[in-house]
Amino acid sequence: METKFLELKKDPEGAIAEAAGLIAAGEVVAFPTETVYGLGADGLQAEAVAKIFAAKGRPADNPLILHIADPEQIHVLTTGLNANARALMETFWPGPLTIVVPRSSVVPDIVTAGLDTVAVRMPSHPVAAALIRAAGCPIAAPSANVSGKPSPTNAKDVAEDMTGKVAAILDGGSCGIGVESTVVDTTSPVPTILRPGGITREMLEDRLGAVEIDPALNGDPALRPRAPGMKYRHYAPKAPLYLYEGEQAALRLTEAVQRSQKLGLHVGVLCDDAVKTRLEESLRRGHRAEIFSWGQGKPDLAEHLYELLRDFDRVSPDFIIGMGVDEKGLGLAVMNRLRKAAGYQILQAEDNTIVIKSGSGFPDLLLTVKE
Repeated sequence: METKFLELKKDPEGAIAEAAGLIAAGEVVAFPTETVYGLGADGLQAEAVAKIFAAKGRPADNPLILHIADPEQIHVLTTGLNANARALMETFWPGPLTIVVPRSSVVPDIVTAGLDTVAVRMPSHPVAAALIRAAGCPIAAPSANVSGKPSPTNAKDVAEDMTGKVAAILDGGSCGIGVESTVVDTTSPVPTILRPGGITREMLEDRLGAVEIDPALNGDPALRPRAPGMKYRHYAPKAPLYLYEGEQAALRLTEAVQRSQKLGLHVGVLCDDAVKTRLEESLRRGHRAEIFSWGQGKPDLAEHLYELLRDFDRVSPDFIIGMGVDEKGLGLAVMNRLRKAAGYQILQAEDNTIVIKSGSGFPDLLLTVKE
Protein backbone atom coordinates (compact mmCIF):
# COMPACT_ATOMS: atom_id res chain seq x y z
CA MET A 1 0.00 0.00 0.00
CA GLU A 2 1.21 3.49 -0.82
CA THR A 3 1.10 5.82 2.18
CA LYS A 4 0.54 9.49 1.45
CA PHE A 5 2.35 12.00 3.64
CA LEU A 6 0.08 15.03 4.08
CA GLU A 7 1.79 18.13 5.43
CA LEU A 8 -0.46 20.64 7.17
CA LYS A 9 2.10 23.43 6.84
CA LYS A 10 1.87 23.38 3.04
CA ASP A 11 -1.92 23.14 2.65
CA PRO A 12 -3.89 22.80 5.91
CA GLU A 13 -7.38 22.75 4.42
CA GLY A 14 -6.40 20.49 1.53
CA ALA A 15 -4.55 18.04 3.78
CA ILE A 16 -7.47 17.71 6.19
CA ALA A 17 -9.97 17.37 3.36
CA GLU A 18 -7.92 14.62 1.71
CA ALA A 19 -7.46 12.76 5.01
CA ALA A 20 -11.17 13.05 5.77
CA GLY A 21 -12.05 11.73 2.33
CA LEU A 22 -9.88 8.68 2.89
CA ILE A 23 -11.54 7.98 6.24
CA ALA A 24 -15.00 8.39 4.72
CA ALA A 25 -13.95 5.88 2.05
CA GLY A 26 -13.10 3.28 4.71
CA GLU A 27 -9.33 3.81 4.86
CA VAL A 28 -6.99 4.35 7.83
CA VAL A 29 -5.23 7.68 8.43
CA ALA A 30 -2.72 8.61 11.14
CA PHE A 31 -3.36 12.04 12.69
CA PRO A 32 -2.13 14.16 15.61
CA THR A 33 -3.93 14.72 18.89
CA GLU A 34 -2.83 16.62 21.99
CA THR A 35 -1.70 13.32 23.56
CA VAL A 36 -0.12 11.08 20.88
CA TYR A 37 -0.71 10.37 17.19
CA GLY A 38 -3.80 8.26 16.51
CA LEU A 39 -4.52 5.67 13.84
CA GLY A 40 -8.00 6.61 12.70
CA ALA A 41 -10.85 5.03 10.74
CA ASP A 42 -14.63 5.45 10.58
CA GLY A 43 -15.67 4.11 13.96
CA LEU A 44 -19.07 2.97 12.71
CA GLN A 45 -17.68 0.91 9.79
CA ALA A 46 -16.57 -2.48 11.08
CA GLU A 47 -14.52 -3.25 7.97
CA ALA A 48 -12.66 0.06 8.26
CA VAL A 49 -11.93 -0.52 11.94
CA ALA A 50 -10.59 -3.99 11.11
CA LYS A 51 -7.87 -2.29 9.05
CA ILE A 52 -6.64 -0.52 12.22
CA PHE A 53 -6.14 -3.88 13.94
CA ALA A 54 -4.34 -5.25 10.88
CA ALA A 55 -2.00 -2.25 10.57
CA LYS A 56 -1.04 -2.33 14.26
CA GLY A 57 -1.03 -6.08 14.77
CA ARG A 58 -3.39 -5.32 17.65
CA PRO A 59 -5.11 -8.13 19.62
CA ALA A 60 -8.84 -8.26 18.89
CA ASP A 61 -9.75 -8.23 22.60
CA ASN A 62 -8.23 -4.76 23.07
CA PRO A 63 -11.03 -2.16 22.68
CA LEU A 64 -10.68 1.16 20.87
CA ILE A 65 -11.67 4.74 21.69
CA LEU A 66 -14.18 6.63 19.55
CA HIS A 67 -13.21 10.29 19.00
CA ILE A 68 -15.85 12.96 18.50
CA ALA A 69 -15.74 16.70 17.77
CA ASP A 70 -18.93 17.83 19.51
CA PRO A 71 -20.32 16.70 22.89
CA GLU A 72 -23.73 16.06 21.35
CA GLN A 73 -22.25 13.32 19.16
CA ILE A 74 -21.90 11.04 22.17
CA HIS A 75 -25.66 10.53 22.42
CA VAL A 76 -25.65 8.40 19.25
CA LEU A 77 -22.98 6.14 20.74
CA THR A 78 -24.52 5.48 24.16
CA THR A 79 -27.81 4.42 25.71
CA GLY A 80 -27.46 7.07 28.40
CA LEU A 81 -25.19 9.26 30.49
CA ASN A 82 -25.18 9.45 34.27
CA ALA A 83 -24.29 12.47 36.40
CA ASN A 84 -20.62 11.52 36.65
CA ALA A 85 -20.25 11.22 32.89
CA ARG A 86 -21.89 14.59 32.34
CA ALA A 87 -19.73 16.25 34.99
CA LEU A 88 -16.54 14.94 33.39
CA MET A 89 -17.65 16.07 29.94
CA GLU A 90 -18.50 19.55 31.20
CA THR A 91 -15.20 19.92 33.04
CA PHE A 92 -12.59 18.21 30.87
CA TRP A 93 -13.90 18.18 27.29
CA PRO A 94 -12.36 18.90 24.92
CA GLY A 95 -9.18 17.42 26.35
CA PRO A 96 -7.19 14.29 27.24
CA LEU A 97 -10.03 12.46 28.99
CA THR A 98 -11.86 9.36 27.75
CA ILE A 99 -15.07 8.25 29.44
CA VAL A 100 -16.49 4.74 29.34
CA VAL A 101 -20.28 4.75 28.95
CA PRO A 102 -23.03 2.22 28.09
CA ARG A 103 -22.78 1.32 24.41
CA SER A 104 -25.56 1.82 21.88
CA SER A 105 -26.36 -0.61 19.07
CA VAL A 106 -24.72 1.57 16.36
CA VAL A 107 -21.24 0.84 17.74
CA PRO A 108 -19.71 -2.23 16.07
CA ASP A 109 -18.54 -5.11 18.25
CA ILE A 110 -15.00 -4.79 16.88
CA VAL A 111 -14.67 -1.33 18.47
CA THR A 112 -15.62 -2.50 21.96
CA ALA A 113 -14.15 -6.02 21.82
CA GLY A 114 -17.68 -7.26 22.50
CA LEU A 115 -18.13 -5.28 25.73
CA ASP A 116 -21.43 -3.59 26.54
CA THR A 117 -19.59 -0.28 27.08
CA VAL A 118 -17.77 2.09 24.73
CA ALA A 119 -14.90 4.52 25.35
CA VAL A 120 -15.43 8.05 23.97
CA ARG A 121 -13.14 11.09 23.84
CA MET A 122 -13.35 14.64 22.50
CA PRO A 123 -9.78 15.74 21.68
CA SER A 124 -8.73 19.37 22.02
CA HIS A 125 -6.15 19.30 19.21
CA PRO A 126 -7.47 21.56 16.42
CA VAL A 127 -6.31 19.20 13.66
CA ALA A 128 -8.02 16.21 15.26
CA ALA A 129 -11.24 18.19 15.75
CA ALA A 130 -11.19 19.47 12.17
CA LEU A 131 -10.56 15.97 10.81
CA ILE A 132 -13.47 14.46 12.75
CA ARG A 133 -15.83 17.19 11.55
CA ALA A 134 -14.67 16.87 7.95
CA ALA A 135 -14.99 13.06 7.98
CA GLY A 136 -18.53 13.35 9.36
CA CYS A 137 -18.22 10.35 11.67
CA PRO A 138 -16.78 9.29 15.03
CA ILE A 139 -13.18 8.21 14.45
CA ALA A 140 -11.94 5.04 16.13
CA ALA A 141 -8.28 5.55 16.94
CA PRO A 142 -5.64 3.83 19.06
CA SER A 143 -2.06 5.14 19.08
CA ALA A 144 -0.38 5.05 15.65
CA ASN A 145 2.34 2.48 16.39
CA VAL A 146 2.91 -1.21 15.96
CA SER A 147 1.37 -2.93 18.99
CA GLY A 148 3.77 -3.14 21.90
CA LYS A 149 6.13 -0.38 20.70
CA PRO A 150 6.27 3.13 22.19
CA SER A 151 3.46 5.40 21.02
CA PRO A 152 4.47 8.05 18.46
CA THR A 153 4.41 11.75 19.32
CA ASN A 154 5.60 13.00 15.92
CA ALA A 155 4.93 12.10 12.29
CA LYS A 156 8.46 10.76 11.73
CA ASP A 157 7.94 8.00 14.30
CA VAL A 158 4.51 7.24 12.83
CA ALA A 159 6.10 6.82 9.40
CA GLU A 160 8.70 4.44 10.88
CA ASP A 161 5.92 2.05 11.96
CA MET A 162 3.10 2.68 9.49
CA THR A 163 4.53 3.43 6.04
CA GLY A 164 2.97 0.93 3.64
CA LYS A 165 0.30 -0.08 6.18
CA VAL A 166 -2.08 2.92 6.13
CA ALA A 167 -3.50 5.21 3.47
CA ALA A 168 -2.05 8.47 4.81
CA ILE A 169 -0.14 10.19 7.61
CA LEU A 170 -1.32 13.69 8.51
CA ASP A 171 1.73 15.58 9.78
CA GLY A 172 0.71 18.07 12.47
CA GLY A 173 4.04 18.42 14.26
CA SER A 174 4.81 17.19 17.75
CA CYS A 175 2.16 16.34 20.34
CA GLY A 176 2.09 18.39 23.54
CA ILE A 177 1.13 16.09 26.42
CA GLY A 178 2.95 12.98 25.24
CA VAL A 179 1.00 10.24 27.06
CA GLU A 180 -2.41 8.89 26.14
CA SER A 181 -5.67 10.15 27.59
CA THR A 182 -6.97 9.25 31.02
CA VAL A 183 -9.73 6.63 30.77
CA VAL A 184 -12.49 6.71 33.40
CA ASP A 185 -15.27 4.14 33.70
CA THR A 186 -18.39 6.12 34.58
CA THR A 187 -20.62 3.02 34.69
CA SER A 188 -19.13 1.67 37.93
CA PRO A 189 -20.64 2.66 41.31
CA VAL A 190 -17.54 4.78 41.99
CA PRO A 191 -15.85 6.34 38.92
CA THR A 192 -12.81 4.18 38.18
CA ILE A 193 -9.57 5.08 36.43
CA LEU A 194 -8.87 2.36 33.86
CA ARG A 195 -5.84 4.16 32.44
CA PRO A 196 -4.08 7.19 34.00
CA GLY A 197 -3.16 10.04 31.69
CA GLY A 198 -3.06 13.81 31.24
CA ILE A 199 -6.06 14.38 33.50
CA THR A 200 -4.71 13.39 36.91
CA ARG A 201 -6.42 11.52 39.73
CA GLU A 202 -6.26 14.67 41.83
CA MET A 203 -8.09 16.65 39.14
CA LEU A 204 -10.80 13.99 38.92
CA GLU A 205 -11.23 13.89 42.70
CA ASP A 206 -11.59 17.66 42.82
CA ARG A 207 -14.55 17.35 40.44
CA LEU A 208 -16.17 14.05 41.46
CA GLY A 209 -15.02 13.32 45.01
CA ALA A 210 -14.15 9.63 45.40
CA VAL A 211 -12.33 8.01 42.46
CA GLU A 212 -10.96 4.47 42.37
CA ILE A 213 -8.08 2.93 40.39
CA ASP A 214 -8.80 -0.34 38.61
CA PRO A 215 -6.73 -3.26 39.99
CA ALA A 216 -6.18 -4.49 36.41
CA LEU A 217 -3.63 -1.69 35.99
CA ASN A 218 -1.07 -4.09 37.47
CA GLY A 219 -1.02 -5.90 34.12
CA ASP A 220 -2.62 -9.19 35.22
CA PRO A 221 -2.93 -11.21 31.95
CA ALA A 222 -5.94 -13.12 33.32
CA LEU A 223 -8.09 -9.98 33.40
CA ARG A 224 -10.11 -8.94 30.37
CA PRO A 225 -9.29 -5.36 29.36
CA ARG A 226 -12.11 -2.82 29.75
CA ALA A 227 -10.11 -0.05 28.10
CA PRO A 228 -7.13 0.31 25.77
CA GLY A 229 -3.73 -0.50 27.24
CA MET A 230 -4.88 -2.45 30.30
CA LYS A 231 -3.70 -5.97 29.49
CA TYR A 232 -0.76 -6.20 27.13
CA ARG A 233 2.87 -5.12 27.38
CA HIS A 234 3.09 -1.69 25.82
CA TYR A 235 5.53 1.08 24.99
CA ALA A 236 8.48 -1.30 25.10
CA PRO A 237 11.88 -0.63 23.53
CA LYS A 238 13.75 -3.56 21.99
CA ALA A 239 16.29 -3.83 24.81
CA PRO A 240 15.14 -5.10 28.24
CA LEU A 241 14.18 -2.20 30.50
CA TYR A 242 14.62 -2.37 34.28
CA LEU A 243 13.06 0.29 36.44
CA TYR A 244 14.38 1.54 39.77
CA GLU A 245 11.75 2.79 42.20
CA GLY A 246 12.00 4.20 45.70
CA GLU A 247 13.63 7.14 47.45
CA GLN A 248 17.13 5.88 46.66
CA ALA A 249 16.39 5.20 42.98
CA ALA A 250 18.79 7.83 41.64
CA LEU A 251 21.65 6.59 43.83
CA ARG A 252 21.12 2.92 42.99
CA LEU A 253 20.81 3.68 39.30
CA THR A 254 24.16 5.48 39.39
CA GLU A 255 25.79 2.52 41.13
CA ALA A 256 24.28 0.10 38.63
CA VAL A 257 25.56 2.07 35.64
CA GLN A 258 29.05 2.28 37.12
CA ARG A 259 29.14 -1.48 37.76
CA SER A 260 27.82 -2.35 34.30
CA GLN A 261 30.53 -0.18 32.78
CA LYS A 262 33.20 -2.08 34.69
CA LEU A 263 31.81 -5.29 33.22
CA GLY A 264 32.03 -3.86 29.70
CA LEU A 265 28.29 -3.82 29.09
CA HIS A 266 26.58 -1.28 26.85
CA VAL A 267 23.89 0.18 29.10
CA GLY A 268 21.12 2.65 28.35
CA VAL A 269 20.02 5.07 31.06
CA LEU A 270 16.72 6.93 31.35
CA CYS A 271 16.83 9.66 33.98
CA ASP A 272 16.38 13.37 34.68
CA ASP A 273 18.87 16.17 34.02
CA ALA A 274 20.39 16.08 37.51
CA VAL A 275 21.20 12.36 37.39
CA LYS A 276 22.51 12.63 33.83
CA THR A 277 24.94 15.37 34.91
CA ARG A 278 26.10 13.28 37.88
CA LEU A 279 26.64 10.21 35.69
CA GLU A 280 28.54 12.09 33.01
CA GLU A 281 30.87 13.47 35.65
CA SER A 282 31.48 10.11 37.33
CA LEU A 283 31.91 7.77 34.38
CA ARG A 284 35.35 7.49 32.86
CA ARG A 285 36.12 8.59 29.31
CA GLY A 286 35.24 5.98 26.72
CA HIS A 287 32.31 4.55 28.70
CA ARG A 288 29.53 2.75 26.87
CA ALA A 289 26.51 4.34 28.49
CA GLU A 290 23.73 5.93 26.46
CA ILE A 291 22.32 8.49 28.91
CA PHE A 292 19.01 9.99 27.82
CA SER A 293 17.36 12.65 29.97
CA TRP A 294 13.72 13.64 29.88
CA GLY A 295 14.38 17.05 31.46
CA GLN A 296 13.50 18.28 34.93
CA GLY A 297 9.95 17.35 35.90
CA LYS A 298 7.00 15.04 35.29
CA PRO A 299 5.53 17.13 32.44
CA ASP A 300 8.88 16.82 30.66
CA LEU A 301 8.91 13.07 31.29
CA ALA A 302 5.37 12.69 29.93
CA GLU A 303 6.13 14.76 26.83
CA HIS A 304 9.40 13.03 25.92
CA LEU A 305 9.01 9.48 27.28
CA TYR A 306 7.98 7.68 24.10
CA GLU A 307 10.45 9.57 21.93
CA LEU A 308 13.29 8.60 24.30
CA LEU A 309 12.22 4.95 24.38
CA ARG A 310 12.37 4.93 20.59
CA ASP A 311 15.79 6.61 20.71
CA PHE A 312 17.12 3.62 22.67
CA ASP A 313 16.18 1.38 19.73
CA ARG A 314 18.42 3.50 17.52
CA VAL A 315 21.52 3.01 19.73
CA SER A 316 20.85 -0.65 20.68
CA PRO A 317 22.10 -0.97 24.28
CA ASP A 318 22.32 -4.40 25.89
CA PHE A 319 19.74 -3.30 28.45
CA ILE A 320 18.25 -0.11 29.86
CA ILE A 321 18.02 1.08 33.45
CA GLY A 322 15.35 3.67 34.14
CA MET A 323 14.59 5.88 37.13
CA GLY A 324 11.08 6.06 38.52
CA VAL A 325 9.24 9.07 39.95
CA ASP A 326 6.58 9.39 42.63
CA GLU A 327 2.96 8.84 41.58
CA LYS A 328 1.54 12.23 42.47
CA GLY A 329 -0.12 14.16 39.63
CA LEU A 330 1.24 13.09 36.24
CA GLY A 331 3.48 10.58 38.04
CA LEU A 332 0.66 8.03 38.07
CA ALA A 333 0.43 8.12 34.26
CA VAL A 334 4.15 8.06 33.49
CA MET A 335 4.86 5.30 36.00
CA ASN A 336 2.04 3.25 34.47
CA ARG A 337 3.75 3.58 31.07
CA LEU A 338 7.25 2.94 32.42
CA ARG A 339 6.17 -0.20 34.29
CA LYS A 340 4.49 -1.56 31.18
CA ALA A 341 7.54 -0.71 29.07
CA ALA A 342 9.66 -2.62 31.59
CA GLY A 343 7.31 -5.60 31.60
CA TYR A 344 7.00 -4.95 35.37
CA GLN A 345 10.72 -5.67 35.89
CA ILE A 346 10.91 -3.41 38.93
CA LEU A 347 14.08 -2.94 41.00
CA GLN A 348 13.39 -1.63 44.47
CA ALA A 349 16.18 0.70 45.51
CA GLU A 350 16.20 -0.78 49.00
CA ASP A 351 16.99 -4.33 47.82
CA ASN A 352 20.46 -5.56 48.72
CA THR A 353 21.19 -7.73 45.70
CA ILE A 354 19.66 -7.73 42.22
CA VAL A 355 20.45 -9.88 39.21
CA ILE A 356 19.73 -8.39 35.79
CA LYS A 357 19.39 -10.87 32.94
CA SER A 358 21.02 -9.12 30.02
CA GLY A 359 19.58 -11.43 27.37
CA SER A 360 22.34 -10.44 24.94
CA GLY A 361 24.98 -13.10 25.42
CA PHE A 362 26.68 -11.07 28.17
CA PRO A 363 27.00 -12.33 31.75
CA ASP A 364 24.11 -11.56 34.05
CA LEU A 365 24.71 -8.28 35.85
CA LEU A 366 24.93 -8.60 39.62
CA LEU A 367 24.11 -5.32 41.32
CA THR A 368 24.80 -4.96 45.02
CA VAL A 369 24.04 -2.02 47.23
CA LYS A 370 27.25 -2.67 49.17
CA GLU A 371 30.25 -4.51 47.75
